[in-house]
Amino acid sequence: MPNPSTRPRPNRVRRNRRVVGGDAARNELVSRSLESAQQCLVNQDYGTAFAHYLLVLNLAPALKDFARESFRFTLFKWAEELDVLSRIQDIFDCYEQALELFPNDEVIVNSMGEHLFRLGFRDEAAGYFHKALKLKPDFVDAKENFHRVANWLVERWHFLMLNDHKRNAKYQRAIQKAVQSGYNTVLDIGTGTGILSMFAKKAGASEVCACELSNTMYELACEVVSANAMEGEIKILHMKSLDMEIPKDIPNRVSLVVTETVDAGLFGEGIVETLIHAWKHLLLPPQISEGQAVPSSGVGRVIPASATVFGMAVQCPEIRRHHRLGVVEVGGVCLTAAPELHSPAIYSTDSDDSTEPYTTERLSRVPGGYTPLTEHFQALTVDFNSPQELGGLCSQKPSRICLPITKHGVLDAIVAWFVLQLDEENSLSTGPEEETCWEQAVYPKDPEVSQVTRLIKAQPRGVQGVILSEEPKFTSWLCKVVDLCWGFWRERCIGSSTPCDREAKLAGTFCPHRATVDPTGQVPDCAVKPGDSLILEVSCQDAYLRICMVSLVRAGDGMETELDGDPSLSSSSEAELCSALACLQTTQGRDQRKCMLESSEIALLNNVKYHDSFKRALSKLLSSIRADCGNSQRQDCSNTASDPLYVLDVSEGFSILSLIAAKLGSVKAYSSVEKEQHQTVLKILAETNGVCEEMLEFWLNHVEDDSALLQRPTTDKMWSAVILDCIETCGLIRQELMEKAALARCLLEPGGRIFPGRIVMYGMLVESETLLQESAVQGTDPTLGLNIGPFINQFTVPVHVFLDINTLPCVHLSQKVELFTLDLMYPNENYNSREVKVQACSSGRVTAIPFWYQVHLDDEISMSTFSEDSHWKQAAVVLDEAIEVKAGDQLLLNIQQHKNSMSITAKKGGEHTATGSAD
Repeated sequence: MPNPSTRPRPNRVRRNRRVVGGDAARNELVSRSLESAQQCLVNQDYGTAFAHYLLVLNLAPALKDFARESFRFTLFKWAEELDVLSRIQDIFDCYEQALELFPNDEVIVNSMGEHLFRLGFRDEAAGYFHKALKLKPDFVDAKENFHRVANWLVERWHFLMLNDHKRNAKYQRAIQKAVQSGYNTVLDIGTGTGILSMFAKKAGASEVCACELSNTMYELACEVVSANAMEGEIKILHMKSLDMEIPKDIPNRVSLVVTETVDAGLFGEGIVETLIHAWKHLLLPPQISEGQAVPSSGVGRVIPASATVFGMAVQCPEIRRHHRLGVVEVGGVCLTAAPELHSPAIYSTDSDDSTEPYTTERLSRVPGGYTPLTEHFQALTVDFNSPQELGGLCSQKPSRICLPITKHGVLDAIVAWFVLQLDEENSLSTGPEEETCWEQAVYPKDPEVSQVTRLIKAQPRGVQGVILSEEPKFTSWLCKVVDLCWGFWRERCIGSSTPCDREAKLAGTFCPHRATVDPTGQVPDCAVKPGDSLILEVSCQDAYLRICMVSLVRAGDGMETELDGDPSLSSSSEAELCSALACLQTTQGRDQRKCMLESSEIALLNNVKYHDSFKRALSKLLSSIRADCGNSQRQDCSNTASDPLYVLDVSEGFSILSLIAAKLGSVKAYSSVEKEQHQTVLKILAETNGVCEEMLEFWLNHVEDDSALLQRPTTDKMWSAVILDCIETCGLIRQELMEKAALARCLLEPGGRIFPGRIVMYGMLVESETLLQESAVQGTDPTLGLNIGPFINQFTVPVHVFLDINTLPCVHLSQKVELFTLDLMYPNENYNSREVKVQACSSGRVTAIPFWYQVHLDDEISMSTFSEDSHWKQAAVVLDEAIEVKAGDQLLLNIQQHKNSMSITAKKGGEHTATGSAD
């Protein structure tokens, strides 16, 4: 986040200026200043030009319409220069001065919002985008910006939760019961739209106070409470509960706190810290005796009352490919010499920072499904009405659980969910089999999980996990084995003899989970079977729920010991193990061999077809250029047959495409990878793949201004190929793609190409209640009669991203159709709009148009963002009104392109029916 000191200052009072000397002198000054401003523009001295324009327009307001366009241009160019110089406060000052002159100029208002959004001031940016839309409702730039910021300000789960009738009803019943039992002074922490506060007031609470940190949600809650005629009865504070004081913010301690500050991992939104503070400073003391039902002399309580966390081990190919490198070679590049490549969820299990140690998935919709490998186990319980238990939660020693494997499969992750006990009668489950608005927490398997031969008996099939801390002697022995088994595993793996492993050992970066290669070229996974046991460690460090896989104990033929007896080792088994452990080499430094990639970057690395397609397309192109350059009749070729060809990869994030190009021979490849750690990985891979150091360089080290990324490789050379990252992982076309393509075309040598050359957009008609639920609050029924929808639905966005169409609950109402084409090599073939007729193949209500892309590298080689192995997700336009169709009906779709966004208008029978846009 930017420094708070750079936050825009409040609007200034316009200064009165007096010009001495009468109209003639003023007019002369205005004329000279205007000429100076125009000359400064010619000289690209935008700062001085801006100062002259300010003087001119303050002295001569009648010139505003005449100078508006030039003033805008000057402002924007000067702001760009200030941005490069990191003069953030000066940017805000300039825009404030500009808005004093043109308070209703939608272009300047929108541009101010863009600067604020880019600097992290999302709440403020939303206000400017919203104002620009009010000034000009059809202003496309402002509409796109508002939709983009709306996803940050009001996350999509707000709509799902408000549409969850079951969840809302249970909270209402629990709050009503508590209030009517005497807990009638209420504090709603993290109120959101204010729904829980309104439940409390409707139940008869005498005092209701709510707090909300987000400025957007605070203003929204105020509007909602006012619309439901409770404006004077519910006090809403724009602040964190941790900053609340008595009597400054509320007059007295309250008897009831209601909150839902929980995430998929239960503690991720800070509920533990929040409630510890509330019990110390805001709540009446807790109930002492269990039989005390009515607070007689001031007793406090919390809704929810408690929570229980459950989990299970699962096999899930989708989780696997997003968190573990599962291939040893892609595009001709051997990857075994790379450091351990981890996703953030795995990387944070042993890091010192306070990032979430898990990711989230809706298991019911995960592509490829999942398979439980164990029974459900209880990981943790917490009583929110016990200040002592909350206070000691984060300092408790981790507990260890022995979890028996019950099915054959591949161990990919531990999945966790919780049951929120609101009171004695009402509870909410976030389990994967529930119809819930919640996702589940996912703890991907760490590649370093130890594996040892089992020396103990498997648990009876009915056991759902045994807490090992209750058996100190066994735990002590097992921990020693766990601490040493990494080295045992490493020593075993180094004995393998595949070529890739030898390369890795020579490089000193051997990774145990890539020890051997199966015949398909895949890395062997962690296969488990009944009889194996998984040792887990559960803790609440840094107020996050952490579930770590410590080791996998495999069934074997060694000495077996009862888990519930006195565990001991036979002398022969102990001697054998100690002998093996004594011969092991040190593993110091392996933590330094790690490198974190985003989960989408790991999925990209696992996409074999993607890299092989680029290898084939690049090889074809470079061979063609070499053949042409070798032809003596070619006079326009800038290379000789012996000169290297230049390839630039400007992909976002981590990419090995430059390395693939460099391996094709006589190619000097440039990578736009920016992070030093990622550059180190590419250097290691280049060395172990036989690529000379001088043939792979990092382009950003040669470019002074990151904004001028696309330049010639040298003054006398041009690019043979420029690789653009065209599609975002979320399923949308990247911002400024066409501008980058236009610049890249100017930098190509004769015969050179942009990759990809063409993008074709496909879509279909579907009926999906799920997309409607995620888009907007559907009336007042799910919110139990409270009027919330019209206010939060202002933040509805017409496009949904990060979708998996194959698992999206929907009915397909048409076949796929081609919607639009973007040609990056030959832009003259592009069009700004296109009409497409789509015939319905089934009857239903068309609510959305999912879409995806076919990415054409050349005329023969292409990739789909809809394939099973794609690292891309899909997106969908949700229509503002559903369209009833019968089989055989035709809909006319009008697709409009504006910059890098698409808008879709659906018509039936010539009458405009519904619209949506894909920003």
